[in-house]
Amino acid sequence: MGRRKTKRKAPPRRKVLHELDKQFNCPFCNNLQCCDVVMDKLRNTGRITCRECNESYKTKIISLSEPVDVYNDWIDACEMANTANNVMP
Repeated sequence: MGRRKTKRKAPPRRKVLHELDKQFNCPFCNNLQCCDVVMDKLRNTGRITCRECNESYKTKIISLSEPVDVYNDWIDACEMANTANNVMP
């Protein structure tokens, strides 16, 4: 008499992780996918530059920062500048 064969479950499937974008839409010239982000981890700076209108933004980053964080900081800075200019005396 032999042992019964055990039925093993298939290993769980890994979720597919999508890479985050490194090119974004420009808030100034409204061109699509024309802003490139360069992350300089040695100097702790992130720089985003538009290829079309040559607008750029530079910010401090940490080791966990991603290109989307630099873009969001740029958008936030643009909104802060717009609200500061539109304040009624």
